[in-house]
Amino acid sequence: MPAESTTQHSLDCDLLVVGSGAAGLAAAVTAAHHGQKVVLVEKAPVFGGATAWSGGWMWVPRNPLARRAGIHEDIEQPRTYLRNELGEHFRPELVDAFLQACPDMVDFFERHTALQFVDGNGIPDMHGDTPGAATGGHQVIAAPYDGREVLDLLPRLRKTMRETSFLGMPIMAGADLAAFLAMTRSPRAFVHVTRRFTSHLYHLARYGRAMHLVNGVALVARLARSATDLGVTLMESTPARRLLREDGAVRGAVVVRDGQELEIHAKAVVLAAGGFPNDPARRKAMFPRDASGYDNLALPPHACSGDGLRLGESAGGAVADDLRSPVAWAPVSRVPYPDGSFGHFPHIIDRGKPGIIGVLKNGRRFVNEAGGYYDYVDAMLKAVPEAEEACSWLVCDHRFQRRYGLGFARPSPIPLWPHLRNGYLKRGNSLAELAEACGIDPAGLTTTVEEFNHHARHGEDPAFGRGSTPFNRRSGDALHSGPNPCVAPIEHGPFYAVKVQPGCFGTFAGLRTDGNARVLDGQGQPIPGLYAAGTDMASVLGGHYPSGGINLGPAMTFGYIAGKHAAERDL
Repeated sequence: MPAESTTQHSLDCDLLVVGSGAAGLAAAVTAAHHGQKVVLVEKAPVFGGATAWSGGWMWVPRNPLARRAGIHEDIEQPRTYLRNELGEHFRPELVDAFLQACPDMVDFFERHTALQFVDGNGIPDMHGDTPGAATGGHQVIAAPYDGREVLDLLPRLRKTMRETSFLGMPIMAGADLAAFLAMTRSPRAFVHVTRRFTSHLYHLARYGRAMHLVNGVALVARLARSATDLGVTLMESTPARRLLREDGAVRGAVVVRDGQELEIHAKAVVLAAGGFPNDPARRKAMFPRDASGYDNLALPPHACSGDGLRLGESAGGAVADDLRSPVAWAPVSRVPYPDGSFGHFPHIIDRGKPGIIGVLKNGRRFVNEAGGYYDYVDAMLKAVPEAEEACSWLVCDHRFQRRYGLGFARPSPIPLWPHLRNGYLKRGNSLAELAEACGIDPAGLTTTVEEFNHHARHGEDPAFGRGSTPFNRRSGDALHSGPNPCVAPIEHGPFYAVKVQPGCFGTFAGLRTDGNARVLDGQGQPIPGLYAAGTDMASVLGGHYPSGGINLGPAMTFGYIAGKHAAERDL
């Protein structure tokens, strides 16, 4: 007779990590490197969380790559910038813990793991007129990675977000993206794109997926490879149900594995489950203008639904409710698919290019479109009356759309008819005709464009100062022949528009923690054995958005802090 099968109902480890985005994987890799036995559980059937769908940039001032490039700054510069940006939400303990640890975090992963970086030294902070703002040296991104290096892990990793890839091919922000946008104007860019796309087609035929991993998927793949190299046990399709507690301390969790409950006993637990962007109940309670819990368009995967916050609260933790914003806003358009489903496209690239404006229902502009994505939505919510639907329209002409694309409607030579047929893209031979198609006031739109064009022909935008900051100009088009890389008239019909709604990259309102990422109870005391990082941790920046990469930079850093502290402290 065959031996009787047995089911394991308990497992022991030193550290249990809940969630597999940047924060969770960073904590797991750090602790494992320091000799800890680590188990990481993920609710979804694939690893990577919202990180895998992100651009992958990390805001980490004073990082080693910047120093190697000759960019040296005292810690007081980024501290000054954050102090002026955050105002009353500036928490010295958390800010200093982040600023002091982030260079060490980058150095640790560079020296000890498969995670290598590429610098973003040319990317400025978003608000260049704020004291302390830097014109570069604060950004890094995971270096591109060959999917074959991930070995048998590859099918277990989340693929690039459908809306931000082309036929499954992720495009790296920076020179790679610039080449795709300039392919019809530059022979060199055309050759680059041809090589990239030909290589991608080969990978699709040979492996059934993209193998040149960039952006968030490269970060996840490199971290996951590092975790397996260090012996971390990775469990997908394993949601955490409740925490195990002993004498007031958190000592593991009960998870569901293969339909059965499994107790994982640990000395400490790190909560990094992705915040609550897909938790309708908490969204109704905390998001502005989200009466149904579904009114805003969340970009993170559905598995990011508040599990970490609920687990933390069950142990006495508190979710911060006093931040500047509970949500990391992003302007998002809703993409219809033939099967009746919808996707979400984040408008990060198109808004800063010359020849586009954002308008409200009345046809009037309301913001510097080349500014930060958070700022765009924040201004939209302030400008739209409470009784009206919170939305705006990005409007451009034919030349702009064919050169840069508009949202999910790609630039030339990709055809436009599928997006016109399904209603994603609106078109009009005149501005008045376009306005009628969108439900915009025709007179308001016509007047707005006339006023904008009058100044745009000279590269000026007196209404909102577009192109006035280094971040604005970086978002523009360096190949534009006019005096302002962010400004050009809108005058070559037909004209196009896409509807943009409030969306988010994730949430800011997480569990309150100290500078060691330990979850705090109602009296402000650390709960023994419980850590939080990523968006399960209350925003170190108080719900503000001072620069690109301020989600992943702190996520990686406090994941590193939590893993190191848990490993070195006698719990």
